[in-house]
Amino acid sequence: MRAALVVLAALAAAPFIGFGEGYVLTLLARAMILAMAAVSLWLLVGGAGMVSLGHAAMLGIGAYAVVVLDDARITDALVVVPVAMGAAALFALVTGAVAIRTSGVHFIMITLAFGQMAFFTTASLAAYGGDDGYTLYGRTTIGGQRWLENRLVFHFLCLGLLALALAGGQMLLASRFGRVLRAARENPLRVQAVGFSPYPYRLIAYGIAGAIAGLAGVLMANAAEFVAPSYLAWQRSGDLLFMVILGGLGSLQGAVLGALAFVLLEEWLGHLTEHWRLIFGPLLVLSVLFLRGGLVGVLRRG
Repeated sequence: MRAALVVLAALAAAPFIGFGEGYVLTLLARAMILAMAAVSLWLLVGGAGMVSLGHAAMLGIGAYAVVVLDDARITDALVVVPVAMGAAALFALVTGAVAIRTSGVHFIMITLAFGQMAFFTTASLAAYGGDDGYTLYGRTTIGGQRWLENRLVFHFLCLGLLALALAGGQMLLASRFGRVLRAARENPLRVQAVGFSPYPYRLIAYGIAGAIAGLAGVLMANAAEFVAPSYLAWQRSGDLLFMVILGGLGSLQGAVLGALAFVLLEEWLGHLTEHWRLIFGPLLVLSVLFLRGGLVGVLRRG
């Protein structure tokens, strides 16, 4: 947990040590939002052993909840945030009720299928821009005040919510619920033998992960002030899954480290060459092959 605290402290200090420019704060906000989404996915992958390729659907549903309410001129966070988190959690519970009955490759494929269904549904919403996306009239308000228009306020809001998601995830894993969840990941038959059914625990975890991803979707929509179906694409789910793997499956803080490393490396290579993907792809493959335990494992060995 020390590595995560160091990273959070560095993010808190960033605006005051020469990284206070608008572009840099926007980049850091994006990294923190994706880190929050990666934390929610880690609860499934690292905590419950459920590898999902449709997790971006919950992120996108949270973002599209902002769109629907924005079109209705409802922009207050007291309404937007609960609706977005509730919609994402409901989608997770409904689809998870089916998907969790499978495992392994079957679970991966059925989550991918549900994710693509959500993607094509949003792409068909002509009232909200369809394939072209939807530009928000303005950022979400808080008590009628446009505090999120201030980049510094938005930066610290993202940081605070990321820290809250990280702390909440740690508390969840340390609880009796989390212990059953992790035990079911290792040996579901043994968990059943001692009187616990893994299914409801996994379903609740799926719903919680969906709610956190929905909150990240609200922040993502506000950061860009634009929402498009690409938020729900399977490629975004793949990015989130790779962030989790890059950071390390053995620790929740790995999701934060992986997301920050992914976004910053992507940005750095993009400034070096227009063909940055030809470098980025092999680097990701090599990191999976040789970074045993992910970035968290490297830090522990170092």
